[in-house]
Amino acid sequence: MTEPLSVALSLGLGYLFGSIPFGLLFTWASGAGDVRKIGSGNIGATNVLRTGNRFAAAATLLFDAGKGLAAVLIAGRLFGGEPALAAGLGAFLGHCFPVWLRFKGGKGVAVFLGIMFALSPIGGAGVAVSWIAAAAIWRISSLSALIAAALAPFYLLMLHEPANAGLAALLGATIFFMHRDNIRRLLAGNEPRIGAKSAGA
Repeated sequence: MTEPLSVALSLGLGYLFGSIPFGLLFTWASGAGDVRKIGSGNIGATNVLRTGNRFAAAATLLFDAGKGLAAVLIAGRLFGGEPALAAGLGAFLGHCFPVWLRFKGGKGVAVFLGIMFALSPIGGAGVAVSWIAAAAIWRISSLSALIAAALAPFYLLMLHEPANAGLAALLGATIFFMHRDNIRRLLAGNEPRIGAKSAGA
């Protein structure tokens, strides 16, 4: 199989994996209704937590990270390095812009973490520790995500993984874009803390 074809297939495979709306599915399964009508309206784990169901939120976090991890590992095993990067990009885009939900998905943080772990376990661990440390200090999910996403390319560069760092920078920039409303609230000092109820979507 030619490299362009394997890259295209991996991108598509990643998108299909990423577009599975686990937050929506777990919220429905828990009896909490449509997560898109709760809190921020986002399908990610942070908003699922606003339903009050910690199991659904934890499952969403785990499965969202898992779909990014699985897409990269499968493409890497089948086709190699560059297709694995394409699969990671596809999984991230599928999560943020799922065709099944009219391209209104999550903000990509958990998927990003899964992708980082698949590409570089040490780099992924650095990203996870950064998020956990920031969350422990400030108790603000969005701020923790922005800090972790900003640091990810530097961790990978220090590990001499420039291709992975390039993808991390691209995905990190997209995470900042997806969090533009959160950034405005952070600057205004009214961003909700982890587990807090927020206004309707």
